[in-house]
Amino acid sequence: MPETIRTGARRSRLLLTAAASAGLVALAIPAATASAADAQPAPAGLAAQRIDDLQLLAINDFHGNLEPPAGSSGTIKEKDASGAVVSTPAGGVEYLATALRQAREGHKHSLTVAAGDIVGASPLLSGLFHDEPTVEAMNKIGLDVTSVGNHEFDEGSAELLRLQNGGCHPTDGCYAEGRKFKGAKFDYLAANVTSEATGKPLLAPYWVKNVHGVKVGFIGVTLEGTPNIVTAAGVKGLKFGDEVETINRYTAELKQQGVRTIVALVHEGGYPAGNTYDADCDSPGAGAGISGPIVDIAKNVDPEVDAIVTGHTHNAYNCTIPDPAGQPRRVTSAASFGRLYTEIDLPIDHATGDVVRSSVTAANHVVRRTVPKAADLTDLIAYYQRIAAPIAGRTVGYISADINGRGSDAYEKPLGDVIADAQLEGLAPADKGGAQIALMNPGGIRADLVQKASGTEGDGVVTYAEAFAVQPFTNMMNVVDLTGAQVVAALQQQVSGSNLAAPKILQVSRGLTYTLDLTKAGADRVVASSIRLNGEPIDPARTYRVAMNEFLAGGGDGFPALAQGTNKLVGPSDLDLFTAYLTAHSSAASPLAPPAQDRITVVGPGTAQG
Repeated sequence: MPETIRTGARRSRLLLTAAASAGLVALAIPAATASAADAQPAPAGLAAQRIDDLQLLAINDFHGNLEPPAGSSGTIKEKDASGAVVSTPAGGVEYLATALRQAREGHKHSLTVAAGDIVGASPLLSGLFHDEPTVEAMNKIGLDVTSVGNHEFDEGSAELLRLQNGGCHPTDGCYAEGRKFKGAKFDYLAANVTSEATGKPLLAPYWVKNVHGVKVGFIGVTLEGTPNIVTAAGVKGLKFGDEVETINRYTAELKQQGVRTIVALVHEGGYPAGNTYDADCDSPGAGAGISGPIVDIAKNVDPEVDAIVTGHTHNAYNCTIPDPAGQPRRVTSAASFGRLYTEIDLPIDHATGDVVRSSVTAANHVVRRTVPKAADLTDLIAYYQRIAAPIAGRTVGYISADINGRGSDAYEKPLGDVIADAQLEGLAPADKGGAQIALMNPGGIRADLVQKASGTEGDGVVTYAEAFAVQPFTNMMNVVDLTGAQVVAALQQQVSGSNLAAPKILQVSRGLTYTLDLTKAGADRVVASSIRLNGEPIDPARTYRVAMNEFLAGGGDGFPALAQGTNKLVGPSDLDLFTAYLTAHSSAASPLAPPAQDRITVVGPGTAQG
C-alpha cells in the first residue's frame, strides 16, 4: 500500500543535472525483424539448437532489511503438508544472498533485477547510514538493474544520484576514515521521472544486456502517483509520467535498436485474492485472481514486452495477464523485505532475438532461514553493527506483549494508537502546540513492536533500533488549526476521493472516536454524526488544534483537507515523540500493554483493512 517518506527539508539536496539516457553500449546481435507475434515455438530439433534460457531472479521492496525482519514483517504465509496456512520465518540478506547464489547454479545466463524501493523506510542498520549498507549489500548479492520506487526519493533526487554514483554524504561525510562509499554497481532506471527544467530523464530509462549475442532490454518506471505519496521536497523539480505511455515509448525505441527481448520493471502493483505466497492467480474460483493498478497497466503495455516485474504493494503473486494482443504475459511480485525472490525463465529464440512467450515459466521462492548464511554479507552486517551499536542498543522502553502495526489487518492498529497518543501527549502543552487531536497515516507505521526479538535482548525490551524500524522517516511534527468541518472532511477522505478504492484509515489519538460503516458507500462510510472528541460531537464551526507529521500536513496520502491547516507550529520529529512516550510510560517492572483498540467502531463485513 502507499506509504509516507522521510522529510526532504533536512535531507534533500538541490536537483542535480539530470542524467541523459545516452551512454548505453550498442551491442551486436543477429539481424532480426520478427515481431512478438512471429516468435512461435520452433520444431523440437531446431529449438534445441537455437533456444537459450535466460534466468531472471527478481526482488522488490527490500527497504533496507539487512537483518532478518522481526514480527509479521519477517514471515511468509504458506500451506503446510496438511493444507493449513502457516507463517514461515523468512528474509535477511545473508539468507537472500545464499538463496540467489544457489538458484544461479547450473544456469549459463542469469540476471538479477528489482522493481524499486530497494532503499528507504529502512531499519536503523541501513537508515542510520543513508542506506549505503543496503547498496553495498545489493552489490554483493549481484543485483544487475532496478527501477526506482517512490522510496528512492526519500531524501531527494540528489541523494538518489549519490547512491547511484558514489561519494560521501554531503553533511554526514564518510562513516569511517579512508572508506569512501563507491555507489551502486547496478543500474537505477527511471524512465518516467524527468527534470521539469530540461525534460530529460533523471536516470537512464532503460538498460540493455548482451546475453549470448542477443540484446535483452529492461525498462524501469515508478508509479505515476509518486508525488502524491511523498513530501514535496523529495520530488522537487521532477515530473512523473504515465507508466504505460512511458514503457510503450521506450519499447518502440528499443525495437528500433534491434532489441526484441524486453522486460518492464514497474514499481506499481496489485492485490492477489489468495493469501499465500504461491496462490494461483490464474485458476478460476474463490481465492484466485488479482486486482489493483497493475492489471490495467499490464493490459495496455506493448505486447513486445515479454514479462513485467512489479512491486509497491508488498504482495506476492505470479500471474498471467493478457497483453493488448490477447496473449498471456507473466506479471510477478516477490512480496517485500527480501522474504521471497521470483525465478523467471525466459526461453530466447536466437533466430528472432525474441522470447518464446508460450514457454515462459515463473515461480516465487521463500528465502528460508534454514540455508547457510552468506559469509560476506554477515561480515558487512557486522561492520555496520559495530558502528551503530552505541545508538542501536539503547533501551527506550518495555512492552508486555507484541504491539502490532505493520502486521495488523485491523483498521485501528494497536501500534497506531500508541503512536497517535505519543504525538498528542508530546504536543498537547500550550508551548508545544496545544494539540487536541493527533492523526497518523497507517503507511508510515513500518514494523511491529515485538516482545521477544531475535534473542539479542531480554523479553519485552524495546531498543532504539526497534523503535526506529517502526518510525524510520524522522518526519517533523506539525500542529495546525483545522475547523471541525475540515476534521470531518479529512476523516471522510479516508474512504473517498483518491482513497475510494483502497481506504487509508488514519490512526487517531485517545479521545477521538467515530463509526466506520462498511455497508455504506464512499465518504458516507465515515458517519459524520458519530465523530466525537472526549465524548462531545465535533463542532463544524469550532477550531481545533491537530497534530500530524509534515507529510500529512502537506495533504499527502489523499488528504487535501489536512493541507488547509493554518497557524502552523513545527515540533520535534515523530521518532523523538515515539521514543519519549515509550520511556515515560513503561519500565521493566511495568511494561506497556497493547491498547484496547476502541476508537474506531466498525460496522459491516469484517474489520480487516484491505
